[in-house]
Amino acid sequence: MNFTTAEIAKRLDGEVLGDETAVLTGFATTDAAQAGDLTFAENAEYFAAAEHSGATAVIAGHGFSSAHKIVIRVAHPRVAFARALGAFFPEPAFAPGIHASAVLAGSAQIHPTAHIGPHCTVGERAQLGAHCVLQSGACVGEDAVLGEGTNLFPHVTIYARSVIGQRVRIHAGTVIGSDGFGYVLDGGMHRKVPQIGNVVIGDDVEIGANVTVDRGALGSTVIGKGTKIDNLVQVGHNVEIGDYSILCSQVGIAGSVKLGRFCVLAGQVGIAGHLKIGNNVTIASKSGVMHPIPDGQTWLGIPAQPDRQAKRIMIALQRLPDLLKKVAAWEKKLTGN
Repeated sequence: MNFTTAEIAKRLDGEVLGDETAVLTGFATTDAAQAGDLTFAENAEYFAAAEHSGATAVIAGHGFSSAHKIVIRVAHPRVAFARALGAFFPEPAFAPGIHASAVLAGSAQIHPTAHIGPHCTVGERAQLGAHCVLQSGACVGEDAVLGEGTNLFPHVTIYARSVIGQRVRIHAGTVIGSDGFGYVLDGGMHRKVPQIGNVVIGDDVEIGANVTVDRGALGSTVIGKGTKIDNLVQVGHNVEIGDYSILCSQVGIAGSVKLGRFCVLAGQVGIAGHLKIGNNVTIASKSGVMHPIPDGQTWLGIPAQPDRQAKRIMIALQRLPDLLKKVAAWEKKLTGN
């Protein structure tokens, strides 16, 4: 799609310094930009690179101007970048309709604006709201509910009784509502604890590829509205994730954890079961959490600790080889050996 700089500035709540009628035909990084492209710069270093690029216009923060490029000044360049990309590269539209190869239960309730792709299945009494999309091979179990505008990418599996909010995006290969990992030792064997709960996902959640979210043993596993989950994440049974949290790739959360709002779990974080993690908590990558974390704290390490304490320990460990050499030298002096 093509836009004038004035049209883009209006979409971004920005102002144009330069030609407001110049036509923008695409969006590119500074090293690949050509005439007609829009690019962005969130600091002085990137802005200097943008000025020397082939781009026609640059998104930048207040205070930036150029004698060589049209500048679209905005309050938050990175936010504007995301909004501009959405304008130039809108989501594909899916026409209403049901592919001939889809298998739909007679009691399923499917809104006439929904799109059901090839080889999809929809179970008994399942409900699909307006403008829902099931891309090829998606499976929706019985009594599951999908809210308006939810999009299941290819080969997503939604188990029975899962409840998914509006505008939820779930990427390829993800499984929602599989059995929780619950067993008890009975007579020398592991007896399965039936997992009879479900999964409830709030509005505007996005879940990456090959994620597994287990249903509750009793009750629900809950993912709060606006939360974003990266690829290859495991969410255990009866976990509750607060609104607007971020879970990066390969995070693993054991059963019955309560995670607060606006939390950030970096890559490969592991959280032991039944812990309470407060609101606005950040946990650094590869950390192993064994204890509850109060609101607003940053933890790291294995086992995870408050960041200041963990950093002191890391510095002390780096000094350990020199300290061992000193101790060995003192022993030699004292013993004469």
